[in-house]
Amino acid sequence: MKATCKRAAVLAAILLLGGPGAGAQEHDHGPSHDHLPLIGTFKVDQLENRWQDGRNSLKWEAQGWYGGDTERVWFNSEGEKPAGEGVEEAEFQLLYSRLWSEFWDVQAGIRHDIRPQPRTTYGVVGVKGVAPYFFEVTAQAFVSEEGGLSARLKVEYDLLITQKLILQPSLETNAAVQRVRELGVGSGLNDVALGLRLRYEIVKEFAPYVGINWERKLGGTASLARTHGEDPDVLSVLTGIRFWF
Repeated sequence: MKATCKRAAVLAAILLLGGPGAGAQEHDHGPSHDHLPLIGTFKVDQLENRWQDGRNSLKWEAQGWYGGDTERVWFNSEGEKPAGEGVEEAEFQLLYSRLWSEFWDVQAGIRHDIRPQPRTTYGVVGVKGVAPYFFEVTAQAFVSEEGGLSARLKVEYDLLITQKLILQPSLETNAAVQRVRELGVGSGLNDVALGLRLRYEIVKEFAPYVGINWERKLGGTASLARTHGEDPDVLSVLTGIRFWF
């Protein structure tokens, strides 16, 4: 009888202090990294009207992603439509993105331009992230279906004047290895664009802005622009909105 009571007491103590599986329960603090929820966001970074030498146009840049902390699918789009005319430029990208380091993603996918004609599809590889001093950088290399090689670099920086008023300088440049007359692209450094936008964040998700943008076509690209009666040097005044959700 005494032995039976001792065994019962020991069993009760084990149950109270934690029986088999108690260790697993103790370390169960939430969902594992293998089961983190997938999330997404969509941002229209630029939706603006540009005035340049009496010629108005609508310009857009948008991007969105869906996925987890280390792997995501990205969608990018940008283009321009002159007032009273059809779309002059339109580009779309679909990319797979993987976290490479704490501040950088490596990306690969496809790009398809529906304007200017002829329509062209490219393979894309690149990196996207934050450089020292919080410069946002996107660098991409492209190879077209015809084998043409080109590249693009975008750099932006947010300078906080107040918590709601933000000045954003930006730089974009494009280069190509081959000349593509049909697309108005020369070999070498094609162009450079410098922008300055002052936005007011009514809320974080919505901000109107004003600014200026200067674009200069270079080298063979500038020569092709002059051949088509275009000015290779353009200064624009702009107003627009930025929003995301």
